[in-house]
Amino acid sequence: MRAHGMASNVAAGDVTPAVLAIGRPDFPEVLIETLRRQAAVGHCMVFSLSRAGAAHCLLDAGNIPIGADLGAAYAGQFHESDPNRDAMFEGEGGASIMLPAFAPRMYGARYRKIFFQDSGIVDKCATAIWVDDTCFYVNFYRVAAQGRFSDAQRERLRAIAPAIGASVARHFQRSATPDQSLAALFATRTPLASLTPREREVCRRILEGFSSEAISQALGISVHSTLTYRKRAYGRLGISSQSELFAIVLRLLAGPSGLN
Repeated sequence: MRAHGMASNVAAGDVTPAVLAIGRPDFPEVLIETLRRQAAVGHCMVFSLSRAGAAHCLLDAGNIPIGADLGAAYAGQFHESDPNRDAMFEGEGGASIMLPAFAPRMYGARYRKIFFQDSGIVDKCATAIWVDDTCFYVNFYRVAAQGRFSDAQRERLRAIAPAIGASVARHFQRSATPDQSLAALFATRTPLASLTPREREVCRRILEGFSSEAISQALGISVHSTLTYRKRAYGRLGISSQSELFAIVLRLLAGPSGLN
């Protein structure tokens, strides 16, 4: 049981740059850099799909020069013939959906030519998550110069997909700043809401990347007091490290109420 928990914590720590970039203008750049480090993703595209039939390209970042054109074509027409569409629209709201592995035969001839042959895409993985009536469809691509994803890279994407999908959905669904979003989590969500006000302030700044010295300066307390509040907070939460604190936040972000 403990080994499984440790694996989750490692995954949480690895995607924290993308989580902390939620709401910032540089979110696309931070997201693709995070995906490159974790699974050598070449390009990422995010689409929103509604049950009413609307589609929009929300994000296009990476190494495909015609990515913007592909995004416009998909949103304008080709989303209706995407073989992943049925799997996405059968998915339950709030749950992360890992879509079937890429195979060229899944796609029609015109679709294959425009989205794979002309663009140089040789492989893709994808995940999706529903928030109310909107599906956030996150696609990870590799181009010919990179070759296909390895089995290890696919497993890595599968492991981080829930956190990445939740982060993308939160970024595009919320207008609040990251600081406001964290404040809301700490004020309303168990187990974070069980902390005292000072413990929350310390933990929020830990999540925002502050050192103990910087937290002490910001709050006007000693480093010893900062370390004491951190120890007390970790004790209340039943954790012993920063990565476990990130894991709690990511779990809340991935849950339905964390995205509302």
